[in-house]
Amino acid sequence: MEAATLCFGSTCSLNQKKAFQFSEKLLKARLPFPPNCLIQKENLNSNKICAVRPPQVNRRIVKVRCSSLEPKDTSRGVNLGTDIRRKRLAIFVSGGGSNFRSIHEASIQGLIHGDVTVLVTDKPGCGGAEYARSNGIPVIVFPKLKSAPDGLSTEELLIILRNFEIDFVLLAGYLKLIPVELVQAYPKSVLNIHPSLLPAFGGKGYYGLKVHKAVIASGARYSGPTVHFVDEHYDTGRTLAQRVVPVLASDTPEVLAARVLHEEHQVYVEAVAALCEDRIFWREDGVPLIRSRSNPDEFS
Repeated sequence: MEAATLCFGSTCSLNQKKAFQFSEKLLKARLPFPPNCLIQKENLNSNKICAVRPPQVNRRIVKVRCSSLEPKDTSRGVNLGTDIRRKRLAIFVSGGGSNFRSIHEASIQGLIHGDVTVLVTDKPGCGGAEYARSNGIPVIVFPKLKSAPDGLSTEELLIILRNFEIDFVLLAGYLKLIPVELVQAYPKSVLNIHPSLLPAFGGKGYYGLKVHKAVIASGARYSGPTVHFVDEHYDTGRTLAQRVVPVLASDTPEVLAARVLHEEHQVYVEAVAALCEDRIFWREDGVPLIRSRSNPDEFS
């Protein structure tokens, strides 16, 4: 395992010093990270602290067929059609994490050109966290709460995400508001999925069955999930993709939730696949579009 010893002298940068202090804190706290997750002692008889690079993933190169005349994706500074490296994903969950599982399974099956590198949760005992541990995915607790005293601060979280060289952050049923610092650190690189057709039935307090109860009570004839980029507020970022399902007269919130969830698993995987293949094109008015994989002249 490759390790790089952190210096603590005059030539050491502020970030390196912070990383050293943070590493020491994690060791003392004995957080439930895998030993090769971020830090370790050089050996059992030494007090020397080493920062360990995350496990290397298979960064295969793929080529995306596209027209030589297509516009440039200015959001990421690359031209579609160039070689694309495999992306590293951080997923945030608070519950069972069914969308997280769908993305992870799609990655294993080769449907997404990226890897779930780390899971972040505010509830370390939730189903999503248990699934991550059983699949060898490091679990980070954020933020620090009475129910999660081992949780990290925003600064500590960002240090870990940088250590893991995370490309994109995906929210999958994470109920806490994302810190502004994280949104700014990953511009146009944080996605969320919401179980309604935003901007309807979105915002603080609209989550889970509460959304579907409100949809039925409103008399709306259609609902469905929305994948959107994340900004500093709840559910107000730019819409990337949506799926529509009917709301039937006989629907209960649970029945409607199941119908919407089925579409969530598909549309989120498709959106993440486009993100990892650099197929997101930002229109001049700030609207993100997904370029078709089979026909580069088509957008959705």
